[in-house]
Amino acid sequence: MRLLLLALPLLLANTEDPDTIPPPIKAMLDAAMDAGSEGDVAVIVKYAKAAAPESGELVTRIASKWNKQRRETAQRKLREADFFDLIKARAELGGYMTSGNTENVGLNAQIELKREGLEWRQKLRVQADYQESLGRVTRERYLAAYEPNWKIGERAYLYGAAQYESDRFSGFTDRLSLSTGAGYSAIKRPGMKLDLELGPAFRTTHLITDASESNMAARGSLDFDWKLSRGISVRQNASAYLQDANSTVSSKSALLARLIGPLSAQVSYTLQYESMPPARRKSTDTISRAALVLDF
Repeated sequence: MRLLLLALPLLLANTEDPDTIPPPIKAMLDAAMDAGSEGDVAVIVKYAKAAAPESGELVTRIASKWNKQRRETAQRKLREADFFDLIKARAELGGYMTSGNTENVGLNAQIELKREGLEWRQKLRVQADYQESLGRVTRERYLAAYEPNWKIGERAYLYGAAQYESDRFSGFTDRLSLSTGAGYSAIKRPGMKLDLELGPAFRTTHLITDASESNMAARGSLDFDWKLSRGISVRQNASAYLQDANSTVSSKSALLARLIGPLSAQVSYTLQYESMPPARRKSTDTISRAALVLDF
């Protein structure tokens, strides 16, 4: 593809008919559209305008019509699909080593469900961390989070978020966080996406001391996915609840490598920060994990 693009000025030197597309450009454009690659189509249109300005308008019209038809087909499939047809799932199972409050080996399990509809996007995540050392439980953390998104434009959306956590080693038996606000897809293209969210939140926490506290907070989150190649991708998720009482920041960085079919290997680094941990506890836990991930 790159060699053909570099050679276009020579191949098109004698082309002056504005009503036709030069064969080299037409062949590359047809191949990119047949492959369903929006990125390649955009690149061909860009270089076609530079190499053959006289046919640039026609190439642009053909590419625009193709993009419009793809969007209409995708929207029709979303409207006609059953509820379960649009659900995608990701299951993760692995082990980890920890530093900070605990330095042991344990197991982690997580499942994520996502449904992308025409107007609504829904996400559900359930996670469990459990660890024992010499017959003694040294880590026990459970999390369940649900987030519905209502799309109000091509990139903007309104979100709601509900998250339940239980982690007595971080000082609480139960913590419920509720939030609503606005989200924006800052990057939205094939192979890369970045979603940003910001809004107010309400948190209620039952501490291990049997005391309870409720606070207003500000919530922000970041969700980044980047497909580096056909088999390698990077994910970065982060969220923060900032308040006068205990504030929380969590982050997960992951590198995935496709093994076979829907099965991938993943290495990740997770950080959990609590600004006001219990006495004799550190404020930051870091976890390095190796896991198998199944997409279905």
